[in-house]
Amino acid sequence: MSFARYGERLPCVDIFVCTADPQSEPPSLVISTILSLMAYDYPAEKLSVYLSDDGGSVLTFYAMWEASSFAKHWIPFCKRCNIDPRSPAAYFSESDGRQDLCTPKEWSLIKDMYDEMTERIDTAVMSDKIPEEIKANHKGFCEWNPEITSRNHQPIVQILIDSKDQNAVDNEGNVLPTLVYMAREKRPQHHHNFKAGAMNALIRVSSVISNSPIIMNVDCDMYSNNKDTIRDALCFFLDEEMGHKIGFVQYPQSYNNMTKNDTYGNSMLVISKVELHGFDSVGGPLYIGTGCFHRREILCGRRFTDDYKEDWYRGIKDKIQENIYDIEEKAKSLATCTYEQDMQWGDEIGLKYGCPVEDVITGLAIHCRGWESVLNSPTRPAFMGVGPSTLAQTLLQHKRWSEGNFSIFLSKYCPFLFGHGKIKLRHQMGYCIYGLWAPNSLATLYYVTIPSLALLKGTPLFPEITSPWIAPFLYVFFVKNMYSLYEALSCGETLKGWWNGQRMWLVKRISSYLYGVIDTLRKLLGLSQMTFAVSSKVSDEDVSKRYEQEIMEFGSPTPEYVIIATIALLNLICLVGGLRHIMTGGWNVLFNVLPAQIFLCELLVITNIPLYEAMFLRKDKGRIPFSVTLASIGFVVLVCLVEILVPIV
Repeated sequence: MSFARYGERLPCVDIFVCTADPQSEPPSLVISTILSLMAYDYPAEKLSVYLSDDGGSVLTFYAMWEASSFAKHWIPFCKRCNIDPRSPAAYFSESDGRQDLCTPKEWSLIKDMYDEMTERIDTAVMSDKIPEEIKANHKGFCEWNPEITSRNHQPIVQILIDSKDQNAVDNEGNVLPTLVYMAREKRPQHHHNFKAGAMNALIRVSSVISNSPIIMNVDCDMYSNNKDTIRDALCFFLDEEMGHKIGFVQYPQSYNNMTKNDTYGNSMLVISKVELHGFDSVGGPLYIGTGCFHRREILCGRRFTDDYKEDWYRGIKDKIQENIYDIEEKAKSLATCTYEQDMQWGDEIGLKYGCPVEDVITGLAIHCRGWESVLNSPTRPAFMGVGPSTLAQTLLQHKRWSEGNFSIFLSKYCPFLFGHGKIKLRHQMGYCIYGLWAPNSLATLYYVTIPSLALLKGTPLFPEITSPWIAPFLYVFFVKNMYSLYEALSCGETLKGWWNGQRMWLVKRISSYLYGVIDTLRKLLGLSQMTFAVSSKVSDEDVSKRYEQEIMEFGSPTPEYVIIATIALLNLICLVGGLRHIMTGGWNVLFNVLPAQIFLCELLVITNIPLYEAMFLRKDKGRIPFSVTLASIGFVVLVCLVEILVPIV
């Protein structure tokens, strides 16, 4: 699409980035994302970048102040040399500048400036202190005092760069994008509603600063990997035939730290390249919380009508010169923890509250108001992030996802109930696939324990291999796995990567998803409250080295590891018991009576080989802790004794 005919009417875009903890999400990582978003190939005066800091950390604000200065050099360098990606951390790790339009001297100069900036930021983070001489450089530092904590502070809004200011230019005299830091008010007696609350505060704060008709949000570790992403997304909104129906444009998540064989199955290529694209035929994909462009009006509760027309000039006509102090004070009043009282925020307006996956439930509500969505998956990924690099991080992430989606399924927002008569039945079923991830753990737990225990006792549970009734079991097993393998290979995974993915689905189902079921039911019964744990974006050197070598990381003891290790040991013991039946019963047992159970148990044992190594062979710090191994052995002995004394099967 040609954007020339829009001229000055090209839509303004507000970009939201959320961070919560400077320890789990280092400020140097956050500002690298911020700088990549400020450098889009799009008119700078039409871009406004907002950072919500739920940690309320002066360290993060300091990093933003440093980024506002470095942007004066970085943005013109990116546009003049036409580089991609425009995250300085990613760019300098991938390039030596030889293939770019810049000179080696210029490349080295910018790199040195970036290295010096990150060193200053990292030093401040390590010392947990900002030098006094730096604090004198910006009035924003006065917002912090010794009494401020991450859970108890006033609202803070600081406009670091105002594109309306004639002095807000880069070192070549070009206008810079607006850059805003926000830390909404936090008080112990008020629930802050996690990321959804931060996003809603950003919607309100941005409405008095830029008020752009398009809002894009990304996670703080998802840097821009494609300079044309904004223009690509706007093609859908500005389409003269279908654009008025599009509520949001979703980009898939991509990670830059995946190993060749994807040890923890986190690339989720099949979901991104197959499943989400399938949603396009029924109304559009889910909102997955990052890499998404929304119309501002739909986030504010607007329903779709056939005569709807977007005011693309909003944000442009609103840019009237106003005192920056007055704007900041007005914005602060919108970021207080009491502002939403007796209002529809979190229900009819903004992102919805009360669910760990606020993105999915918000997207469902948008679809049910008549809007459609679309997945855009360009050849060059639009965004690149940092995926979980340990088993603990992976299980935590999937626990949150499965618990959140299951809680939606059991609430008034169940797609079959909330979406009845509003979206297609196939669309409802598509949403429910993820809503039923958690209860799927119960069936999986049955299949990894009961058939194996039956094998231990020599009790057949499946039809004999010569019986025609074995056909459905064989058909389901082979067709499902062959099709799964075909999908994985066609999406770019390796054979070993597919196998690792199968292992991880098993591990997640008997741990993360099981805990997702338990925690969801506890919340429904009022026995616990919703929590939100921030996934760490950093790992120590030894952990990173093992990850690069594709060695599974366990390290610290957790209840999930006890379950995983217990199931692995139980199947090993049951396989040994099954082989004993073969030795005493002959070939008839192997080929007619117990072949399906022996095959299933063998498959589980082969799948769990990395766990046996981590329990008994490995000596590094990433092995399964001895306490976990000991507890697992105890549980296996207990189960076997119970099976002997009080038969389960």
